[in-house]
Amino acid sequence: MDTPALGQPASAASSLEPYVQLLRALLPRLDVLSVFNAHGELYWSSQGAVEPDLITLLPESIRAAEKDPVAFGEQRSVRGAPIYLFWLRRDDGAQPATPFAVVTVSLRSAAVDAEQRSLSFIQSMVRPAIECLRRELLARDEIFNLQSSMLEQDNDLEMLLSVSGGGSDSRAEDGNDLKAIVANATEHLKVGLSALIIPEKGIALVQVAKDKPIATTLLAKAHRHLLSMAQVRRQATIVNRLTFGSGDSAAYRVLACPIPKADGRAMGVLALFRVDSAPEFTAHHGRVTELLARRIASIVTNSYDALTGMLTRPAFEQRVNAALTNSGFGSGYVERDGADALRAWCALFIDINRLHLINDNYGMHMGDRVIAQLGELIRGRLPPGAIAARISGDRFAILVQASLDDATRFAESLRAGAEAVGAAFGDGKMPTSVSIGVAVVDPRSEELVHAFAAAETACKAANDRGRNRVEVYHEADESIVRRFTDINLVADLRRAIAEDRLELRAQMIVPLGAKRSAPHFEILLRVIGEQGEIVGPDSFLSAAHRYQLMPTLDRWVIQHSIDMLRPHADLLAASRVQFNINFSGQSLQDAEFTDWIEKLIERSGLDPGCLCFELTESAAIGNLARAEPLMRRLRELGCSIALDDFGTGLSSLAYLRTLPVDLLKIDGSFVRDVLKDPRAESMVQAIAQLARSMSLTTVAEYVETDEIMSRITALGVDFGQGFAIGRPVPLAEIVAELPLYAAAAQPSGVWPASTAA
Repeated sequence: MDTPALGQPASAASSLEPYVQLLRALLPRLDVLSVFNAHGELYWSSQGAVEPDLITLLPESIRAAEKDPVAFGEQRSVRGAPIYLFWLRRDDGAQPATPFAVVTVSLRSAAVDAEQRSLSFIQSMVRPAIECLRRELLARDEIFNLQSSMLEQDNDLEMLLSVSGGGSDSRAEDGNDLKAIVANATEHLKVGLSALIIPEKGIALVQVAKDKPIATTLLAKAHRHLLSMAQVRRQATIVNRLTFGSGDSAAYRVLACPIPKADGRAMGVLALFRVDSAPEFTAHHGRVTELLARRIASIVTNSYDALTGMLTRPAFEQRVNAALTNSGFGSGYVERDGADALRAWCALFIDINRLHLINDNYGMHMGDRVIAQLGELIRGRLPPGAIAARISGDRFAILVQASLDDATRFAESLRAGAEAVGAAFGDGKMPTSVSIGVAVVDPRSEELVHAFAAAETACKAANDRGRNRVEVYHEADESIVRRFTDINLVADLRRAIAEDRLELRAQMIVPLGAKRSAPHFEILLRVIGEQGEIVGPDSFLSAAHRYQLMPTLDRWVIQHSIDMLRPHADLLAASRVQFNINFSGQSLQDAEFTDWIEKLIERSGLDPGCLCFELTESAAIGNLARAEPLMRRLRELGCSIALDDFGTGLSSLAYLRTLPVDLLKIDGSFVRDVLKDPRAESMVQAIAQLARSMSLTTVAEYVETDEIMSRITALGVDFGQGFAIGRPVPLAEIVAELPLYAAAAQPSGVWPASTAA
């Protein structure tokens, strides 16, 4: 059975006719029984029409009930006939004691003894029935309120799920999420005006309702007051009657909820407005709005950089991809303005020059201030419709719809503005500048990496050519094109990694001269092309280094090498064959790399002595604080350590006494020229003598001819590696030959001729 609230007329199914019959049994002359709600509105009546005079006097009667909270009713007269009004109150004793309902009783054929039928007399006759009716109406009201609450909660849940972003709080917004939240709040909470204001992020979203709209001019008067309220209260605040400005007599209902930062302070406010005649905001509305505010805070945190207030890279990628898609990119679409001049999207890639010097000389806090000031400079000068982000520590990117000439002028204004930033700090001599690359976005671009590849390449060229300049991408510029090739290669390399199109090969390293010992093998990485071709490191290592893919490749090589060697642990221990595995300086920046590699070796069951890890000289010296602890932990496990490309940086000689190194691999540039350049020959001989005095083993790389091999043997080098000794072969083939090497390692065994110099 439907159970209406007292604010709604009762339906036929919810008739109070049984109570009329009960009252007639107690009061035979009962004529009409009517029930009104707390606002004096008719809920139910035993007859179709109700005297207008009765309805008129109800508000006055309700006010009288509030003044006399213990009274049970009053007697009035309508057109000369007595009317008895019974005030039905709730059991909680809340003040003011406004009745939740008023029951009116009128009698038939008023007689001369009407004077004797006082209110107290009538009340004594009908009191039990009126009490039953009171409880019935209370129960109906509670049931209706419960149903309404459940429906409201269902609607709240539906709204919150609709703005939850699929349940992921860590993703960046796509540009429409915040708009959707404000629109949903406006519709669901039935407000005339909603506003989301976050000044430090440049966010100001306004939504006007279709029903009972409120003019947006109200925000001009209210926004400062609302932001102050959010900062002070730090929770949802409800003011159900508020006026703004002395000259404005209009009142509004306002719900203002702060958008919280991680530290609890407010970064902005979500404000909801209703007209004064609309229902009041309740605590329930406040709780729902707080949930929306937390969702907004999550989106903002993951979409906007805390230091600069600009978009983060993930949010920027989504905005850029949406902008390019909506502009018809990929389908050859080009927009023309009224003058029929070509309008294009241009990309700007910005790099802060030598930020590390500012950090070193002035402190990290000054470096952060420079980044923040440049972010403010960029945000303040952005043309309408442009999209900008801080995509890494000292790099920014901008997508702007403009011609190449206009984009270049805009870039030059940013470059000039950046120079002035340093003058505002410290002694005014801080060397602040930026390099900027500008390029027209290729209409075929569908992803950020492609859209900004040319601009990033031009920015790198600006750095190469002296910094503090703007460079425009031109396809005829060979140095720029060379860098652009790396950018294109990195996409292919990422696909190869994702599709596991990588292969391990091994190249033999043999003892030279009369030495007889087990050979070593250096494990090398190759990429398998989409057509099945083998791609050497010269084609992909430059791109991998430039785009920070080396840690991924390092882990892949180490993991797969150990996986392939693990089943042959006994043969490796018997053969004394050693495998050299390279890792890059980029992996040293991974705080978990050392623990990862140590646990991997310990769990493998391999004798650590069969593994030698190679790190280039420049990477080891350039990351000494991280390289030395890693080397020592690997040595403690029983692995060997090699310095690769040794000799390219003589500053490392001072560190050889303390670094836990076993092998020095002489840089191939010296070995290749050993027959024709006396200085290269002297370098090889000096390294061999230095290593011998320190009980280190030397390996010469790039031994490409028998003549070179003979010469480096005479110079005292211990091992050789190169095409004159053996070309790289699949690692699986070397693993299959391990029984031969194990047999050769026995006292009566003889190493295969191919392994001797």
